[in-house]
This record gives sequence, structure tokens and C-alpha cells, in this order.
Amino acid sequence: MSLPPDISPLFLSKLTNTAILTAQQVGHFLKNAFYTNTCEISYKEEGRHNLVTQYDIQAEALIISSIKKQFPHHSFLGEEGGEKKGASNDILWIIDPIDGTVNFAHGIPFFSVSIAATFQENVLVGVVYSPITEELFVAEKQQGAYLNGSPLKVSSTSLLVDSLLVTGFPYCVQENPLHCIEHFVSLLRLGIPIRRLGSAALDMAYVAAGRLDGFWEVSLQPWDFAAASLLIEEAGGFVSDYQKKPLSITKSTPIVASNALLHDQILQHLKVS
Repeated sequence: MSLPPDISPLFLSKLTNTAILTAQQVGHFLKNAFYTNTCEISYKEEGRHNLVTQYDIQAEALIISSIKKQFPHHSFLGEEGGEKKGASNDILWIIDPIDGTVNFAHGIPFFSVSIAATFQENVLVGVVYSPITEELFVAEKQQGAYLNGSPLKVSSTSLLVDSLLVTGFPYCVQENPLHCIEHFVSLLRLGIPIRRLGSAALDMAYVAAGRLDGFWEVSLQPWDFAAASLLIEEAGGFVSDYQKKPLSITKSTPIVASNALLHDQILQHLKVS
């Protein structure tokens, strides 16, 4: 798919640079907080373990402030309910200040900053940054995907039984939405290794890097997948919902991401009963 006519390569580059610098700035803040501070934990209405810390709120404010210095009229969709005002024909930034808050709050060093610049359902720029490892995953539409400057490419695994998969569970897993427990068991019965790492954006970035072969989850929010979906597509992979339809980047959705070779094989185990 070509770039929207309103988006020039120079403007796209400015979006990318802004996303990179913002992710690194916020990542430095979170890394210091992770090692030197105690989290003040509160809970959201949805899910017993759906945590939020003061650093989620502060980091989201930092992201918005940093981007608005370059693009004061752009809109925002953030996990913590950050500013959303802006013209409908402007860029929409979809942001997650800490993807993996449960890990972060419990001292587990697997979490990320996710920033996507989108325009009319197109993800133009995707940045996922791991503050602890300082791994910077960057994708720009039609320009490829990179990890700390080196090109990314999805794996070449062609058989599901040879794959390494990763998944996540919703906060309401006990309600078994869309039979997610049965789907997990179905794949587990193949005898393949499955990881549950706790940051969907990083999970998907690892698929883009070829470290993992595929990812699925029954329900993700736009800030969980927007940036990472572009990483996978630009690295040669494929992303869809459970019906193999394109994702709407502004809505919650079931999601499957893979190296493309495994996509249909994974979907066979995710049929809604």
C-alpha cells in the first residue's frame, strides 16, 4: 500500500525522528524509575490485575508534551486517557507509556514504550523501545523495520510444530472470552513451546525480529498493537484478526501476528466455537 498523498517522505521522516527521540527520553525516565523508585499502584475498573502506577501517568504526559513541541495540532489516543483533541484530518498518535505495567510494578524488566503515528487507519511510523535492554525497534511505512539500526526480518519457520509462539491473556481470562483458554490448550497440545512474557508490543517486536515465530491474543487495545503491527509488516510478516481481516487501529480486537508462513496454521486453532 502506498503512502497517503498528504504524507511526504520528509514529513514521514520528521514523524519518525520525533517518535524515536520521545521513546528514548521516556525510556530513560522509566529506567531510572524502575531501579530507584517505589511504585504507587492503583487499579483500573477492568480486571483485578489491571494496574496503573504514577509512572504510567507521568510517562504518558511526557510523550504528549514531547510530540506536541513538534506537532502542536496532532491528536492522541493513549492508554491512560491522555489528550485526544485535534482535527480529524491530522495525525493521530497512538501511545502506550508502559506496555507491561504489571511487569514494571513487580520489578520484572520486560516492558516497553510504544508510539505509533497514524493517518486515516494507516500506521505510518511505529516505535517500540525496551528501556532496560535499550533495544529500539523502528518501522517506517514502505521503508522497512530496524532494531538499533539493523534491518529486521521475520523468521522462516514454515511448520507450526517447529515454531516458538508467544501469547497473552485478557484481564478477564476467567470469563474465557472467545474460548481463549481452549485455544491456548489446543496449541499447547501440539507440544510446541509457548511463552507469556507480559508486553504485547515487545512480543510482536520479537516476532518482527525473528526471535519468535508468531503471536496471538484474544483482545488487544490499539495502543498495544499499533506500533508493533507496522514492525511486523515491514519485516515481512502478517497481522490480522481471528478472521484474517485487517485490523482497525482505533478499536479493540483479537489479533494474530506471524511470519506469514504460519498464519493460517495458527488461525486453525483459533476458530471461534
